[in-house]
Amino acid sequence: MQNKTYWGVVKHRDCLTLTWRGWLLLLLILAALSMFIVRELHPFLAVTDPVTSGLLVVEGWVSDITMEATIAEFKKHRYEKVYVTGGPIEHSAWVNYYKTYAEEGAATLIQFGLNTNEVQAVPSARVRKDRTYAEAVAFSKWMRDKGATFKTVHLITEGAHARRSRLLFQRALGSGVKVGITSVPGGEYDPEHWLQSSAGVRDVLGEALAYLYARFFPGP
Repeated sequence: MQNKTYWGVVKHRDCLTLTWRGWLLLLLILAALSMFIVRELHPFLAVTDPVTSGLLVVEGWVSDITMEATIAEFKKHRYEKVYVTGGPIEHSAWVNYYKTYAEEGAATLIQFGLNTNEVQAVPSARVRKDRTYAEAVAFSKWMRDKGATFKTVHLITEGAHARRSRLLFQRALGSGVKVGITSVPGGEYDPEHWLQSSAGVRDVLGEALAYLYARFFPGP
């Protein structure tokens, strides 16, 4: 058969293509990869790797369940204080007595039984993006302005947000501080069956994308 080149613009070339066995193998590989992601993605994001000394920090936006777990951790290892981070409360702020999640979270801890001298709110400024990183930077600046010296921080947060929180706090605090992390299940969905819940899908997939963004496109 004559090999037409159409005035030298294109030429004939042999190429390989998948057979039905090849397509079947590819589908099996994709199915196995999907099952692995479904099973391992949430545990990867909701990491727990605590330290038992240093400063105890909790993000102020978390649920009452996580605040109760924070109090249990505080009493178990007798930290000096619980530091609560968080920026301005934007939704329904006009009916909210507290202006920041840090203040609201601190008030929740006190309502649940801690003394006022055991809780310290560390608010952060309003930002349009990278709010967790802004909270971590505000906490780092507040502690250093107070002249505090510390080598370890135990951060408590909720669900699949944990790995990203630790990454951003570690980035803000620097390599000289070890950041431990505890992820408390939030209760909105079953972590082992997150794909069966709309809340679970939104949370896990959203946090996965946010973690990749934080890892590979760090903010200022």
